[in-house]
Amino acid sequence: MNIQEYFSRISYRGSHKDADLKTLTVILQHHVQAIPFENLSMHCGESIDLDLEPIYNKIVRKKRGGWCLENNYLLFWALQGIGYDVTILGGNSYDPAERTYTADINHVLLKVVIDGKSYIVDSGFGGTYQMWQPMMLISGKDQPQIPGIFRFTEDNGIWYFQKIKRKHYIPEQSVPSTDIPETGEIRKIYSFTLEPRHMSDFQELNMYLQTSPDTLFQKKSICTLQTTEGVHALVGWTFTELKYNYMEDMDLVKITTLSDEEVEKTLKDKFNITLENKLIPVNHSSLFALRY
Repeated sequence: MNIQEYFSRISYRGSHKDADLKTLTVILQHHVQAIPFENLSMHCGESIDLDLEPIYNKIVRKKRGGWCLENNYLLFWALQGIGYDVTILGGNSYDPAERTYTADINHVLLKVVIDGKSYIVDSGFGGTYQMWQPMMLISGKDQPQIPGIFRFTEDNGIWYFQKIKRKHYIPEQSVPSTDIPETGEIRKIYSFTLEPRHMSDFQELNMYLQTSPDTLFQKKSICTLQTTEGVHALVGWTFTELKYNYMEDMDLVKITTLSDEEVEKTLKDKFNITLENKLIPVNHSSLFALRY
């Protein structure tokens, strides 16, 4: 494994001599705009290995993406190699259907300390709730980014990651829409604590996500990638292109239904992914996986 090969994969050509906030910000942006959040392996008959070397080979050499466990493990390795003070944390995703956070940890994120200040870095959530910049670990402070306004709140040692919802303009519809009717409200994303974790803590989760018929990842084949202007998402046969701030406080959403042949071409053209094995697209639920 080679840090320069990773930098080439994410098209980062800057210096990494200084493990500072500026460098961290640029690396994160390059990572999320080059490496998709995707679970396609499990819909191609491939197993997903949580060891670092297979993850590196898959994402860096085979130019694939991965889910949070893979994406953030690779980013952890890279940041640690550069010299950052980085810690693995575990998160609990918010389940809108149940209106609560999952009881068990099902997400990986990173904490980076620079000059005594803590930042949360997460390259593995995907969709419209993917941060583009490191976020200061501070409670109640709005932190605007191109994807929207994010914030953390803290209560009794538990931190909550949130985003203010935005309107969506879908040309085929006559009125703007949001993920639920009320606008200007907070979208809950996940909770976490600052207890340090090790990637070995997530081996059981990695297996569960691949084998349990109840998980979102079993019910949907997902591939999302941040672009310079927004997000591309492929869920089953549905391809969505989202452009942030198309109009003030409103994002442009274009949705296309693809044929099986178009799915493969779209993966190559829009996500730079060429699969070794045949993908069987899946979208069993009416709920949209990325919760736009």
